[in-house]
Amino acid sequence: MLRTNLATRPFYDVRRVHAVLAAAAILLAAFTVFNAWQLFSLTRRDASLAAAIRQSDATAARLRQDAARARAGIDRERLAAVLEASREANALIDRRVFSWTGLLNQLETTLPAGMRIRSIRPVSGEVMRIELVARARRAEDVEAFVENLEGTGAFHDVFTRSENAQEDGTIEVLLEGRYTSPVPSAREGQSGGR
Repeated sequence: MLRTNLATRPFYDVRRVHAVLAAAAILLAAFTVFNAWQLFSLTRRDASLAAAIRQSDATAARLRQDAARARAGIDRERLAAVLEASREANALIDRRVFSWTGLLNQLETTLPAGMRIRSIRPVSGEVMRIELVARARRAEDVEAFVENLEGTGAFHDVFTRSENAQEDGTIEVLLEGRYTSPVPSAREGQSGGR
């Protein structure tokens, strides 16, 4: 038997190398297809977003023009009349929700023994004001009443607007001050705040 190698080159097993190269080529092709698909979908999405932006810009420009036309078409006198009407409506609402119970409770707890209230008038505006006409036996009672009112925290800047001596020896005073209505209790809210 002959034991010599007649081949001029030695035989190498290259099947493994070819399999690795083929797997790498398939993987590279898959990545290329994935990247191409991502590029295509992102380009399409970018185009749709650009169209949406253009449409939004056009809508915003149209709305700005509409707002400018609306502002130009506002009748200043009519607007002033509407504002005045709304102030009157707000004053009526303030009067409606005014808590007489809360006010009378405050006055009852602060009124000195030698003093009587003749009339009460709330004056609504930017700030709720209260005008009181009261009769007192002594000037000290009026001073104590003013101090008691301001001590509640519901009355501020209370002052005597006028003071008149009466024939029966009492003093009639007109007091005025800012009033911050206390929050009505649940029972007062159920009775309508009156």
